[in-house]
Amino acid sequence: MPNDTFLLYGFDGVPADLPAALGELAAQARTAPDLSQRIDDTARLHYPAWVPFRVDESCFVVHDLDDSTWLGCLAAVSGLVDAQLDARVLPWRLHVFPGVEGIPGVAGAGTVAVLQITHALGGGGRTCGPAAVMFGRQGAVAPVVPVYGHPAMLPWRSVEAARAHRQLVADTEAGRVPPAATPRPPLRTNDRPSGVRSMRTVVRDRAQLAGATVTVGALAGISEALAGQLRELGTDPSSLGAEVTMAKSGPRQAYNHFGTVGVGLHPSLPVAQRRDAIAAELAARRERAAHPAMRASERAFAATPAPLLRWGIGQFNPDARSATVTGNTVVSSVNCGAADFGFGGKPVRLAAAFPGLSPMVGLTHCVTGVGDTISISVFAAESAIGDIDAYLDRLNAALG
Repeated sequence: MPNDTFLLYGFDGVPADLPAALGELAAQARTAPDLSQRIDDTARLHYPAWVPFRVDESCFVVHDLDDSTWLGCLAAVSGLVDAQLDARVLPWRLHVFPGVEGIPGVAGAGTVAVLQITHALGGGGRTCGPAAVMFGRQGAVAPVVPVYGHPAMLPWRSVEAARAHRQLVADTEAGRVPPAATPRPPLRTNDRPSGVRSMRTVVRDRAQLAGATVTVGALAGISEALAGQLRELGTDPSSLGAEVTMAKSGPRQAYNHFGTVGVGLHPSLPVAQRRDAIAAELAARRERAAHPAMRASERAFAATPAPLLRWGIGQFNPDARSATVTGNTVVSSVNCGAADFGFGGKPVRLAAAFPGLSPMVGLTHCVTGVGDTISISVFAAESAIGDIDAYLDRLNAALG
């Protein structure tokens, strides 16, 4: 399935010498290990491997917008989703849109840069680090060394995983571990995406989302806005839930060091109680994910022989429909850290990420922070929520 991550950055101004600024980005990107490798998948009996990749001008594309407004730029970015990268040839590409008017937090014309990068190098929470280095942040991002187990270890690790799973079941029944999230019925947001696909952002100062963590505050606002939009479209939102990305515990051993969990959005509760309920569910999911059974399962999976794994992946049917879902929308969080980087001398003012749509999810969100600026991005198919601007009005109101 196409899975490129799209990270968007808004800069305050346009570089005076754009070719020179791009040359500087290329030089800095060569110092980032994540951006200096591609995938070699020629050995069919083995796992794909990372091999060196030379950053050159093919990694950068400057776009001349017909509509240079902020919404016009987002429309152009949504059109890029259809041109997915082949990570065996080009693992990432930076799209540059100079002279964009109306970027949130920018008074005049600014520059938008969009990093399109293969998800094999991680989601936005990982790839924003190398991106910041490319834009001039001092320091380095530690490379990831994937951990594999020898195939001969698979039988023993499978036994360990089975034992750990039985312990998880016993701990759950005894109340020592929270139960797994209950699957939810699909809503219209889970229909196969169709119609116009659109991107939007709601931007807030970090202090405006006080009263809970940024992610919980955003989830509470999404709950109110999405429930209202679905009611308007004739859909009962009482079972509304979200599929939320959650970092795994322990040291990073993979570029994608996270899982997804189901969380109820409780749209019928008052906002303060809704935040408490969402936070409690996230805490329960985190506690369950820390059980040793999860690590045992991962160790067994890491010893799966490559030919067997390839066969298993080949059985995946992207056209199959499920009677239940983890969530009715996807909500991710990306912390880009300090606003300590720029483009051609122009400081960053905004960061946003747009998780892709899938056959079972036609609406995704991402809560992205850089400095004290938080953006809640929306990527939606018309089939999921109808008028995206009406939904954005609801989200703006729900977030205060």
